[in-house]
Amino acid sequence: MAASASHWHSYLGVIVSRERQRLEHFQQAEDILLTLLEGVHAREPRFLVDYARNLEAFEFALCASEDAVTMEVPLRIDGDALRVLACQPGDTPAGHRPGLGTCCLEVPSPGTDLEDWTSTVDVMERGGGAECLVPGKVLQHLKELLVSAIVCCQRRFLLQPGDLNAENLQEDAMELSLLIRGGWKTIRFDIVPVVRRRQEPLWLKGQQSDRGFPKGSLRKATEEAHFVPASPHCWRSSTHLPILKLLQAVDMLKGSHLDSLRLLDQLRVQDWEEEAGKGGLTFNHLKMVLLWSMELFPSPEDWQDLEGSVYRLLVILLRCLATQHLPHFLHPEENLFQGEALDLTSLYRKVESFAQDPRRFLCFHFGLPARTDSWQADPSTRALLHLPAEDRSYWDTAYFDILLSQFQVYQIQDSTRRSAMSQLLSKIRRVNP
Repeated sequence: MAASASHWHSYLGVIVSRERQRLEHFQQAEDILLTLLEGVHAREPRFLVDYARNLEAFEFALCASEDAVTMEVPLRIDGDALRVLACQPGDTPAGHRPGLGTCCLEVPSPGTDLEDWTSTVDVMERGGGAECLVPGKVLQHLKELLVSAIVCCQRRFLLQPGDLNAENLQEDAMELSLLIRGGWKTIRFDIVPVVRRRQEPLWLKGQQSDRGFPKGSLRKATEEAHFVPASPHCWRSSTHLPILKLLQAVDMLKGSHLDSLRLLDQLRVQDWEEEAGKGGLTFNHLKMVLLWSMELFPSPEDWQDLEGSVYRLLVILLRCLATQHLPHFLHPEENLFQGEALDLTSLYRKVESFAQDPRRFLCFHFGLPARTDSWQADPSTRALLHLPAEDRSYWDTAYFDILLSQFQVYQIQDSTRRSAMSQLLSKIRRVNP
């Protein structure tokens, strides 16, 4: 059953009304964290305090769930002087193929004030040892300094009982987790040291310009590489902040781009959650879907109304669930569904059920999610969604325009796009009679 515009906007209105309070909670918790990091910096100036946390606050306000907030701690290192080398296969963490974002960072000649953070590491490109920055040593040093800063703040009565829980610091992980109280909420911060170095801006395959994005935003978002710990011996390239920079750039555009993300994320938390012990869709998955929708639907006409904007994300999400492949926006060779314990078939049914009958889901409820087991899928739409992923013409604007027309939310008047959609539809009918 179709939902009226008032249904969509009423649901969104409740979501947006919560953001100001979420932002206040974040800022209160962030003040405590910055006090701790200032204490770390006072004891070890190589750990810097980055006060420009607007991106993290922006993401926290957008997200409907209580996901951990990743907070990068920059190192006072000349990242441009480091040499990026491939890790040995044995040092590559699980879930990462050698050469896909994991690396060692070789330091220049001695005398760089990094001796206590380095050791000789076997690297593939040298066939032997190289003096490299060791993430395990950096993490251990940062952990010790955080503990000292917490003790110092407690002695100076800068922390109230219940403000902070540091039990997770005992875990052997590649991030240092603190639970910090902001207002009546407790927020988890995952603190990671980061090495930043300049790089040539990424140019996506087949993309010649900032298609769908504000001019220059792709270049600005990717002109700096961020390396965070992947294992005790390896670093990995992190796209956390570049992706947030792109989202913030999208926020500058007129249209319902981010509102569609807000709405789907609320549905993810309310109705698309999986059973305990099973992984589900994450906010990061939905962020990636939005960025792809920006490229695949670059016209402002695509984003004029809320319902149409939501469906532009939905058709891409459904395609990714049907093919079990969600490419990373900045590194399309990486499948974000790979290596995760996701029941993609179950998720597909839930998302498809919403796409066919959104009105049943556009309400807030407490308890069990809306049922989807009695709903019957449209066979022609399902057949389109399950076309072979290897054919790149099925990852293109014309293909997704066909899906939008199947859901009866396609109102584009551009004759070129309509012609491309018609031609592709004729090909599909010819190849799949």
